[in-house]
Amino acid sequence: MRFGHIAGDRMLDLVNTVAWRLGGPERVEALKTFADIVEWCTESGLMSTGEAATLRDLASRDGARAEREREQIIEARERAYRALFDDDPEAAAGLASMYRAAIATADLVRTGDRWQWQDRDTDLRLPRDRIVRGLVALTQRDDLDRLHQCEDAKCGWVYLDTSPRRNRRWCNTKDCGDRNRARAYYARQKAKGHQP
Repeated sequence: MRFGHIAGDRMLDLVNTVAWRLGGPERVEALKTFADIVEWCTESGLMSTGEAATLRDLASRDGARAEREREQIIEARERAYRALFDDDPEAAAGLASMYRAAIATADLVRTGDRWQWQDRDTDLRLPRDRIVRGLVALTQRDDLDRLHQCEDAKCGWVYLDTSPRRNRRWCNTKDCGDRNRARAYYARQKAKGHQP
């Protein structure tokens, strides 16, 4: 898989499609093209491979509209981030407005033992509508008290801390965790007057 899926919710994984979110000029956007959006949606189980093929075809015929859709998806992602981590009422209102548009394109249908949104059309707005509905569902989870942001100063990745003691500090122990433990070790050695 190309994208990180460590957050405990696929919509939080979407929030994590920015590397070094808090790193200023080091920040790197992973969703650079509409094709990246389609790939993320497929990896995350948000659309079928058939829908993905249709969308890639549509995007090849209307690149300008596909780019506008990508930009709106980035805006939805950032609004969700600001609502969840900054308690930003304007961001929440913007996301709610996007949600109203997203549910207007779908029907609530019974599938098996549950109700879910079913889009009426497969067009370029499909990823945005599904993502926006997912982001709003994320904001309504009962376990958002477990929502945490990596303690690395630049990383900014987010996740649900499902550890028994709720003491998970890093998005990934082998990446941010190891780097920060090494940094702390070298700082301690330097403070003691030892060369690392």
